[in-house]
Amino acid sequence: MKAVIMTKAGSPDVLEYTEIAEPGITQLTQVKVKIHAAGVNPIDTKVRRMAMFYPDKLPAVLGCDLAGEVVAVGAGVTKFNIGDKVWACNGGLGDDQGCYAEFSVLDQRWLSLMPDTSFTTAAAAPLVLITAWGALLDRGRLQAGETVLIHAGAGGVGHVAIQLAKIKGARVITTVSSTEKAELVKSLGVDEVILYKQENVLERINKLTEGQGVDLVLDTVGGDVFAQSIPLTAHFGRIVTLLAVDQVELSEARVRNLSISFELMLTPLLRHLDKVRDQHVVILKQCADLIDAGELQVCVEQIMPLAEVAQAHSEVEEGHGTGKVVLELV
Repeated sequence: MKAVIMTKAGSPDVLEYTEIAEPGITQLTQVKVKIHAAGVNPIDTKVRRMAMFYPDKLPAVLGCDLAGEVVAVGAGVTKFNIGDKVWACNGGLGDDQGCYAEFSVLDQRWLSLMPDTSFTTAAAAPLVLITAWGALLDRGRLQAGETVLIHAGAGGVGHVAIQLAKIKGARVITTVSSTEKAELVKSLGVDEVILYKQENVLERINKLTEGQGVDLVLDTVGGDVFAQSIPLTAHFGRIVTLLAVDQVELSEARVRNLSISFELMLTPLLRHLDKVRDQHVVILKQCADLIDAGELQVCVEQIMPLAEVAQAHSEVEEGHGTGKVVLELV
C-alpha cells in the first residue's frame, strides 16, 4: 500500500512517499479501515524533527488522525460493519502504525462512527476536538456564565474550543493576529476579539472584565503567552496550557490562588491508559452529534495529496494558519 514513512529525524525531507506492506487483521476485535484522509497536527512535526517515541523503530508511519471506511472486521467485532464511515485518533506515536497510509488496522474500541460530513473534514477533527474538550471542560471545569480567554482562536484547537465554550454557555474572548482571523472567529460566535499585535491584551481584558480578569484561560501557545496570562486571570481562576511550562515566575499566580493545569490528550495513547481512551471515544461521539446538529464546525484550511506531506508539514510548522491541514488519499 502507499504510505509515508519517516526514515530518520530531521526536516520534512525525511518523509518518504513509498510502498509498504498492507496490514491485516490479527486479532478478533480488530477492524481494517481504508483511510480516505489523515489530519496533520503539530505533534506530527515534533515527532519528525526529534524522532520522539521512535528511538529503535524507524522507519515509521506518522499521523494520529484518520477518517475512512471499514473494509474488514475480525470475528469478534460487534460495533462496526463493512462500509461504515469512521474516524479515530490512533497510532503514529511509536507502537501502532500511523495514519499517513492507505490502510490501518486497529481495535474496534478506538473507533467511532464519523459525523455526516466529508472525510477530509472528519480527519481534521479528532485530536483537536478531544484536546479542546479536555482542556475546557475536564481540566478547566468551564461553567455556563463564566468568561474564558482562548489564545490563538483561529488555530486548530482554538477554533473548536471557541465553539465548545459557547455551547457550554460561556462568554468567550479570543486573541488573533489579523483582521482575517478576526472575521473567522466572529463567524464562530466569539463574543470579543483582541488583535494582539495591535492592542495591549492586559488592558483590553481589564476593560472587558471591569478589572476582575477572566475565569479561565486556555493557552494554546505557551512560552511568554503563558506567563502573560497570569495577570489576565481572575483571583481563584484557572489556566490550562497545552505546552510545557519552563522557568516561569509563578509568584503572582500563587498570590492569585490560581489553578494551573496541563492538557496533553496523547498521554493515554502514550501510557496505554485505556479507560481514559474510552472517554476520548465518548467525546468523539458527542462531537459527532454536535456536528450533525450544525452546532459545531471544523475549519479545514488546506487539503493536500498524501504525496505532498513534506509541504503539509512545512505549512503546519509555520504556525500561522487557520483551522487544519489535511492529507487526502485517493
